[in-house]
Amino acid sequence: MPISLSSIVTALPSEDSWGPPTTTDALVNGVPYAPYSKGDKLGRMADWTTEGKDRDGRGGRQQYNRNYRDQQVYGAGTSSLFAVQVAEDESSFSVVDNTRTSTKTRGFGRGGGTIFRGRGRGGRDQRGGRGTFQNSRVGGRGGQQAYLYDQRGGARGGRGGRRFGWKDYDKPQRNRDSSVNIKPDWTMLEEIDFARLLKLNLETSAGEDIDSYGFLYYYDRSYDKPPVKNTERKLNVVDRAAYNVTTSSDPIIQELADKDEATIFATDNILSMLMCAPRSVYSWDLVITKQGSKLYLDKRDGSSLDMVSVNENAADAPLEASEGNKDSINFPGALALEATFINHNFANQTVMESETSKLEMQHENPFYNPSEETEPLASKAYKYRRFDLSLEKDEDPLHLIVRTEIDAVVKNNISGEDQLLTLKALNEFDHKAQGSGGALDWRTKLTSQRGAVVATEMKNNSCKLARWATQAILAGADVMKLGFVSRASPKIPDRHVILGVVGYDPRKFAEQMNLNLANGWGIVRTIVDMCRNMKDGKYVLVKDPNKALLRLYEVPVGTFEEEDGEEIEGTEAGGDEE
Repeated sequence: MPISLSSIVTALPSEDSWGPPTTTDALVNGVPYAPYSKGDKLGRMADWTTEGKDRDGRGGRQQYNRNYRDQQVYGAGTSSLFAVQVAEDESSFSVVDNTRTSTKTRGFGRGGGTIFRGRGRGGRDQRGGRGTFQNSRVGGRGGQQAYLYDQRGGARGGRGGRRFGWKDYDKPQRNRDSSVNIKPDWTMLEEIDFARLLKLNLETSAGEDIDSYGFLYYYDRSYDKPPVKNTERKLNVVDRAAYNVTTSSDPIIQELADKDEATIFATDNILSMLMCAPRSVYSWDLVITKQGSKLYLDKRDGSSLDMVSVNENAADAPLEASEGNKDSINFPGALALEATFINHNFANQTVMESETSKLEMQHENPFYNPSEETEPLASKAYKYRRFDLSLEKDEDPLHLIVRTEIDAVVKNNISGEDQLLTLKALNEFDHKAQGSGGALDWRTKLTSQRGAVVATEMKNNSCKLARWATQAILAGADVMKLGFVSRASPKIPDRHVILGVVGYDPRKFAEQMNLNLANGWGIVRTIVDMCRNMKDGKYVLVKDPNKALLRLYEVPVGTFEEEDGEEIEGTEAGGDEE
């Protein structure tokens, strides 16, 4: 029931005052006081002549008056009994900016320094153009010359100059073009990011040889010796017939498919790109054809897989013309063409061509026709090898046949047995140019600091070297020879010299690169399972040009065949007009 007013009045105390009872614990003669320690310093109770702490002193810093900075407030040695929790006032906060506002550039260490600005406005807080080269003396007396490429305009102070990669998150995003034109009638089926691919794992056997074709010349060991100064060997143009036939056009693979030797067919060039996909930066594409239970991993004619990229994984990769690169010989496309030319000639030059001393495979080269070719055949052996990708849950075994390539053979120094090897070449265009990725000068550092040179190449060309190591392991090669080829002059892209050749065990080289083949096989099995569950037809797997992901498209059956037919018709029409 509700309380009446009369009951409330009768409940009030009968004394003269009402409220909380008054205590005498904190009173002295009826006056409240705050207890304090005898060690406290006694200062003024109130001083209206000093500057308040909220006022800015000299130089913009907050400071107390120096005359009384050591004095404390009366009773500050103990907690106040009358302390009141005051709500935070945002107006009392201020942003502290301790960056140097002076526009004068100071040197680093005793040697001083020079700032070379590139395109863009520069400045401390301005987002600049293409970048800044800092030629700074780092520490010590006189210091060392360090070239630090800055993605943002302007310079930062600090010991040793600006760290590479610091605050590069705000650099402009590069917009690269796709390796293949995505047409409107293509249907996207899957989208796979690299983070998911890196988690895959599938252990497989070392593989077995099915058949071998071609022949091999012996490697010239004189290239292993370090060259004497100013006596580097020139890279010569050696015209030899070499073939890079796609999977479905290989007559040997067609025979093996008719015999049901395997379910999946590919070449080492295509398979290595798929296995090393998470390391790739540039766009690429594969064509996957499903015919019944068979899968063929193909490439298009003129695909980017046939080209050798340069500094693809560098933090500052070579720029396109649209991105401000004025040096046409150092465009990514021009560098890739140059690197492909170097690799072709390097493999042909470093072997000793002799008809009496060469290693013949079981069968002749299946792609060479002496009546049509005018050039002699290059040293090349094709080994068709089978790998088991089966899982325990599979009812039927899942085998893959891959066509691998061997470039040369060499005698073992101890046992005298023949060792199979692959020949690849790294190329230096200009260690001072944009896009070099901080590479050392090979002419002066390759002999004395070979480890540092190789480590830099592993960083800047991670995808390319991983593919080469994967191809050598797939082929069962014993040695992988890496040649170091540089331009005779940084401004002349068609004249080169061989500075040295280094041999590696492909498996140990893969370990140094942290290359996990089990992860690569897991990627292959995942893509294969996706396509096996689809209907017969043609599919295209495309690496996104600007994102770390793959896209799988379903395309009409005659997609790329029509393009090839149109090109042939156009060529014939041009010939008739002439």
